[in-house]
Amino acid sequence: MTSLAELEELCRIRIFEEQVRELALEREVIGSVHLCIGQEAIPVGVCAALEPRDALFATYRGHGWALARGVPPEELFAELLGRATGTNGGRGGSAYLSSARHGFYGENSIVAGSAPIAVGAALAAKFDGSGRVSVVCVGDGALNQGAMHEAMNFASAFALPIVFVCENNLYSELTPIAAMVADPELWHRAAAYAMPGVRVDGNDVDAVRAAARDAVQRARSGGGPSLIEAMTERLAGHYIGDVEQYRPAGEVDRAREREPIGRLTSQLVASGVAPQHCEAASQRAAATIERARAAALHAPAADVSLVREHLYA
Repeated sequence: MTSLAELEELCRIRIFEEQVRELALEREVIGSVHLCIGQEAIPVGVCAALEPRDALFATYRGHGWALARGVPPEELFAELLGRATGTNGGRGGSAYLSSARHGFYGENSIVAGSAPIAVGAALAAKFDGSGRVSVVCVGDGALNQGAMHEAMNFASAFALPIVFVCENNLYSELTPIAAMVADPELWHRAAAYAMPGVRVDGNDVDAVRAAARDAVQRARSGGGPSLIEAMTERLAGHYIGDVEQYRPAGEVDRAREREPIGRLTSQLVASGVAPQHCEAASQRAAATIERARAAALHAPAADVSLVREHLYA
C-alpha cells in the first residue's frame, strides 16, 4: 500500500534532480549529468523490497537510486559539486558515485557495465552464505549489450541471487527502443535464460514494489535470478542540454499526465488522504533538499593533492 512517506520520497528525488539541473546550468556541477525526472517510482518501489545487507548497482542515471537507498542528499550534492564531504570525496561526480555503507555499490557509465559487477556480488553472496541479494538497474538499450547477455546467462546457469531491473523509458539515449529491436517487450528475453520475467507499470510504486518483493524473495530463497521490465517515461532529456528534437510534439506533455508523483497524489486523495497532507509531504521534501544543497555549497572543495589516492594499477 502506498503512503505519504512514499510520496515524500518521490518528491525528494524529483526536487533533488531539479536542483541538480539548476546547479549544472549555473556551472556549479561540472560534467555530463543524466536526470531521472519522471522515473522516481522505480527506485522507490525496488528499494522498499531490499534489506540493508543487499547490494544495489545503478547506471549513470543513478541519483534517484542512491537517494532511495538512503544516501543522504547533502552527501550526494557534495559529490556532484566536487566537495570533500561528498560520498566519494568529490572524485566520482554525477556518473560514478557510490556509498558502500548504504549498500549502494555505484553507478556505472558504461552501458550494461554494472551487470557483470552485480553478478560478481551475487556470486560472492552464494559463496559466503550471507543471504545478500544483488539488484542491478539498467536502461532498455543496455539489454542489447553483450555484457548483459553474459551476466544474465551466468546468473541463471548458477542460480545466483540477483534481480535484473530494466528501466524502460522507451529511448536508448536518443533512439526509440522500438526502432532497435524485433520485440520491444524486453521482459520476453527472460525466457531465453530460463528465468522469470515480468513487465510492470514503472510509474506505479505499488506495482514496482510487489514485483521487486517477489523477485528478491525468490533470489534470497535460492530460486535464482529474475528480470523486471519497468515501463516509464523521462520528463527530461537524456542529459542536461539535450534539446530532445527526436521526441514527437506533445509526447512529454502526455507523459506528465502519467508521471508518478501526480498519480500517487491522486491515489492517496481518492483513498481519503487530505490534499493538504500531500502538499505538506512535498513541502517537507523541498525543505530537506534545500537544506542539503545549502550545506553542500558551503562544504570545502576536494583537496586536489589527494587525487592519486584510491588508485590501483
